[in-house]
Amino acid sequence: MGSGSISFEMIRYLTERVPTMICPRWVYTPCQPIGIWEVLEYLATALVVPESSGRIIEIGGSEIISYGDMMMIYADIRGLKRWMMPVPVLTPLLSSYWVNLVTPIPASIARPLIQGLRNESTVHDPIARQIFPGIQPVDYRTSVERALAQLDPGRIESIWNDALDAAWNGDCPVRVTVDESMILEHHKRIVPASAEAVYKTFTRLGGKRGWFNIDWAWRLRGFLDRMVGGVGFRRGRRDPDELQVGDMLDFWRVEALEPGRLLRLRAEMKLPGKAWLQWRVTPREKEDVLLVQTSFFAPKGLLGWLYWYATYPLHKLIFGKLMDQIAAQAVGARPKQD
Repeated sequence: MGSGSISFEMIRYLTERVPTMICPRWVYTPCQPIGIWEVLEYLATALVVPESSGRIIEIGGSEIISYGDMMMIYADIRGLKRWMMPVPVLTPLLSSYWVNLVTPIPASIARPLIQGLRNESTVHDPIARQIFPGIQPVDYRTSVERALAQLDPGRIESIWNDALDAAWNGDCPVRVTVDESMILEHHKRIVPASAEAVYKTFTRLGGKRGWFNIDWAWRLRGFLDRMVGGVGFRRGRRDPDELQVGDMLDFWRVEALEPGRLLRLRAEMKLPGKAWLQWRVTPREKEDVLLVQTSFFAPKGLLGWLYWYATYPLHKLIFGKLMDQIAAQAVGARPKQD
């Protein structure tokens, strides 16, 4: 079990997106899930343990549970209410089509995976405990908590950069990607200004200065947030020109700041998930810079996904105009050449 593995992603998407799950027999098949950290530890240790050479060694986690239990434990960790409805017959073919419908996993991959899930997968030979006494597999809950640590703010930037660098080619100014159930919307612009001018422009947003000519949209979002008990748009900012990590900025909080290069804000409004907004400026060989704005949303449950799809057209418009205004303001602030 680990973030990115097909079996874990299937459990993640099914549990997040389907409040009431139709469960065929394979959902109740016993298994012994093991975390990716323990698998890597076994593989690395096997290189220096002669007793493991030339042997088939069965490994598994510390408990035997069913796939249904796995989905319910995942739901409990995420704070989701889920119900399971057993059905006597649902073939692997039909199950694969259902998985294909509600998850990004295609039916061609889901089908052999589900066929394998019909068979019990538990450790019958405990030799691994004897050969590797120093390795103590954890339970399924711990493995899931580790996998979900990808939602930790400290790990988000590497996900952003990896997804952007690996998947974004060409001149397309907007790109939306989904990485391990996390939605990333990237906007990029080539700005004929210095990195310092661009950085100062986006770090002066908010407060009394506002959000350029789309300030009304941000204030409307703040008003709606206050209507549901959120912080709203009333907090402003500590200083009109300078920011520090931990500062409040309207309904955001400054989470990361790299002078001349990067600003990341974490949303503190009421949302069915977690959200961040980041700007990153990179100098180029010419007298211009690459500005990348990334909005990040980690939806919680079906409501989170519905919220994102419902608001995406408006967000795309607002974030696109915001990028245009940042670029225009930065160019206007550029010193004129003699």
